[in-house]
Amino acid sequence: MKGALRVVTPVAISPSFFVEMRLALVFSFPMLKFILRRILAAIPLLLASTLLAFAVIQLAPGDFLTKFQGQPGIRQETLDAMREQFGLTQPWYVQYLKWLWNVLHGNFGYSFDKKAPVFTLIGQKVYYTLLLALTSMLMSWIIAIPLGVLIARKRNGFLDRFANFWAFAGISLPGFFMALLAMRYAQQTGYFPVGGATSAPSATSGGYESLSHWGKILDTGWHLFLPTLVLGVRGVAGLMRQMRGNILDVLGENYVLAARARGLSERKVIWKHAFRNSINPLITLLGYEISGLLAGAALVEAVMSWPGLGLMLLDAVQAEDLYLAVGSLVMGTILLITGNLIADILLAYADPRIRYDS
Repeated sequence: MKGALRVVTPVAISPSFFVEMRLALVFSFPMLKFILRRILAAIPLLLASTLLAFAVIQLAPGDFLTKFQGQPGIRQETLDAMREQFGLTQPWYVQYLKWLWNVLHGNFGYSFDKKAPVFTLIGQKVYYTLLLALTSMLMSWIIAIPLGVLIARKRNGFLDRFANFWAFAGISLPGFFMALLAMRYAQQTGYFPVGGATSAPSATSGGYESLSHWGKILDTGWHLFLPTLVLGVRGVAGLMRQMRGNILDVLGENYVLAARARGLSERKVIWKHAFRNSINPLITLLGYEISGLLAGAALVEAVMSWPGLGLMLLDAVQAEDLYLAVGSLVMGTILLITGNLIADILLAYADPRIRYDS
């Protein structure tokens, strides 16, 4: 009948629909174009870092073979022939161009000190660096975010002051000092191993290789605990302070006041409205945190003998192992660029207002 009301049945929309729509927005053409631009912009950065590494290492007197001079049984003619074979007598820029040409063909060079291909050595060590950095970052976020929300709700209370005191202490203490304290604690108590990522064979046990699958996981976690704790303390302190400030800023917004006026519980106001709008700045800081973790991981690896890229880079520089040092630096730079790119993508997913089409 004309003029009659039509009843429209509401269509139920599943939560996965919104996830799919957001993923479609994230991986749209502007975002893919942005990712391509970032990858192309990373090429000059890689070239500059490797060129600088070559130049700085060549400033040191001598080369890898210098330490063998004067040793009994090694003739100078043999060392000169080896320098000629490895191209160490050529100018540093000629060595760099030859190395760059070999890299384009998948050859990162040969480690003089380790007597193995550089790419193979990096593949063995990058796993441990990523394991340490990612575990520390996960620990930092799991502890810092709920704690930051909690002390924001208890602003100026005892818990807030107590947490802020330890946050400032964690930020101010140097990483190498905390690593030395952890090593001292492990030596005095024997509760945790000193150095290494796995247990070595002993007179009473077969070590890591003799363990079961779960035993190997527990053994690695046992060795990983102290380095993760040392590396993650600064992350917890900084993220907690940032999360506290973000929550306090958002709690005064109109939409939070409106949510409280509608009678929503404080838990829903905090976690459904305030938290979702406070997490975006932390995702922005994720890229900077990754760079700090990689730099801090190198220091922790050197002090606590964790077998990662940082420790290998230190050994390579001390031994003047040119190709291994430059290869380690290239891998660290690639990890840093990748981490910043992932942070940008996560930010676009968390906040649909973010667009990369300009």
